[in-house]
Amino acid sequence: MITDISSPANPVFKSLKSLIEKKGRREQGLFLAEGLRVCTEALATGHVPHTLIFAADAESHPLTAALIDATAARRGTVLRASRDLLHRLTGKDNPGAVAAAYPIPDTGLAGIDRTTAKLWVVVENLKDPGNLGTMLRTCDATGAGGVILLDQSCDPFSLEAVRASMGGLFTKAVAQASGADFFTWLRAGPGQLVGAALDGHTVDYRAHRFTAPTFLFMGNEQSGLPPAYTAACDALVKLPMKGTADSLNVAVATAVLLYAALAQFEPA
Repeated sequence: MITDISSPANPVFKSLKSLIEKKGRREQGLFLAEGLRVCTEALATGHVPHTLIFAADAESHPLTAALIDATAARRGTVLRASRDLLHRLTGKDNPGAVAAAYPIPDTGLAGIDRTTAKLWVVVENLKDPGNLGTMLRTCDATGAGGVILLDQSCDPFSLEAVRASMGGLFTKAVAQASGADFFTWLRAGPGQLVGAALDGHTVDYRAHRFTAPTFLFMGNEQSGLPPAYTAACDALVKLPMKGTADSLNVAVATAVLLYAALAQFEPA
């Protein structure tokens, strides 16, 4: 059944709006995604909305109709609204045709199967959700398994991270753990931990021989990896800096390393 809403005071709308904040996501166990393409790709990978809100002028679109049918079949909530309400929900000047709430999955390390991919990304104390979303998008592009977030990293289910991932959050694994728990988990199975660093016994990333599964270990945007973490790596690599900048954006550096490793695993 479709419910028409016209006011931001609607209780279900207010519940969706609360998902913008981490407190709301934690209390409801849900996160928000927006856009017809992203929600359609999520559906294709088995992610059915818990709650769907769509613009009335987009109801006849076949992709919107498919999302409506799938949500209704799972006894989810379906809301029909104006574009203005969607703007109020997402904050975008040109809101998409749909937005949807999805259950937050378990992000424990037990859910990571290292044998399913040759490449994984591990990030320590990552603060920018836009960088995280870009990393997930790059993992999707390179066939990497996903991202493991350590310590006080940003929330992977924030709207900014979901938006920047361009659907990667639905196709790639995400785990959250302390550094201590991660190292215990890592050493319990195969895996090469390759840290990105400027100091220490580093080698040019092009000279390193990656072995599967490789865990690319990236540090905080400003401070990089802590010394205790670089000491735990099997190898340290660096990207040559030819200009005046002393480092690259962490998401850009991750992309370079992922494609370098992929080139070794799958030569052209």
